[in-house]
Amino acid sequence: MKLIGSYTSPFVRKISVLLLEKGITFEFINEQPYNAENGVALYNPLGKVPALVTDDGETWFDSPIIAEYIELLGIAPAMMPREPKAALVIKQIEALADGIMDAALTSVREQARPVAQQSETELLRQREKINRSLDRCEALIREGKIEPDAVNLATIAIACAIGYLNFRRVAPGWCVERPLLVKLAETLFQRDSFARTEPPKA
Repeated sequence: MKLIGSYTSPFVRKISVLLLEKGITFEFINEQPYNAENGVALYNPLGKVPALVTDDGETWFDSPIIAEYIELLGIAPAMMPREPKAALVIKQIEALADGIMDAALTSVREQARPVAQQSETELLRQREKINRSLDRCEALIREGKIEPDAVNLATIAIACAIGYLNFRRVAPGWCVERPLLVKLAETLFQRDSFARTEPPKA
């Protein structure tokens, strides 16, 4: 099995963590999707990471699809419940975490532009998305809809999103008044799967 992606992508990290938690052996192929010459488009016509190539030669792309494929392999531990609606709840939380990642990535790209060309309106819009989504995650933990000590697709996605915020220094101070999210992140960051997928220091 081959995972095509970037070491700094939170979406790729989510899939790497899932594979490691399940003990699935895979080869990592480092490709930068924003380089003019890259091999990502060979696996995903959208040119986005991650992409997964199975031992049978099948190619899957888009991290929620890959996560679902991995779960369909039936390899323990399960990262989603079997009951369809309960699984849908987990997937919606994954979508919320993925939205945080998207907003953070957009912010990073905007800040990479020359200062005179940066849009403060766009940066503010992305910060508001991130803050609203983090507030929702904190509320879901408080309401018992997310178990902060659990290891599943939802908590892994949230921790990967938080890890990216920390790595790129997006939304500094996100942890203020969100103690339950802090606990969730600290718990998962101690796991071997997160230690092995930590983005390289710049």
